[in-house]
Amino acid sequence: MLVLSGIAVVILGFAFRINPLAVVVAAALVTGLAAGIDFPGVVAMLGKAFVANRFIAVPWLVLPVIGLLERGGIRERARALILKLKGATTGRLLLVYLFVRQVSAALGLVALGGQVQMVRPLIAPMAEAAAERERPPEDGPLDEATRALVRANAAAADNIGVFFGEDVFIAIGSVLLIKGFLEQNHVVAQPIQIAVWAIPTAVLAFLIHGVRLLLLDRKLARGKSGP
Repeated sequence: MLVLSGIAVVILGFAFRINPLAVVVAAALVTGLAAGIDFPGVVAMLGKAFVANRFIAVPWLVLPVIGLLERGGIRERARALILKLKGATTGRLLLVYLFVRQVSAALGLVALGGQVQMVRPLIAPMAEAAAERERPPEDGPLDEATRALVRANAAAADNIGVFFGEDVFIAIGSVLLIKGFLEQNHVVAQPIQIAVWAIPTAVLAFLIHGVRLLLLDRKLARGKSGP
């Protein structure tokens, strides 16, 4: 059980708002030492993991591009686009994005969307514009609570889509983690079997959250003047 002490380090570190990088490194060191690995061995494992997965830092190069696009007015253009589409509501828009996000994640394209590169500059402004158009005129512009609700649902659509869609792809880290865990407990399962059993869960997640998004439309349409 001492090997799980790294989890406690992560919880305490985040609770006290310590630098996430320092927390993760400290948790790795504690876990390795608790597992009986000497300090040089733990450091060597950390270095090997960093070198083997250095491509993970590549997405950070996208952030300056996104900043330039936002400065150029991409959020305003996204809002203008959605206002021109008849029948586009907040729930329908997010339902379409949920479907696209989940299907793309199931095909292994988990980097196609994301909170930073897709939700904040595009999906959230479009959802807010749709909510403003469907809002009763007597209620005026969106209040902060409603705006936060729309943004939260936009973020949730992305998270739910990628979380339940990626397990359908056999070469994703979560599937390989499940396979490794099962093998440690003497259960033999191929990645394709794990991916197939993840399909019903992904379908149910889409249906359940899809209903929630359609109910969101009804809530936004009622506005302040509704019951």
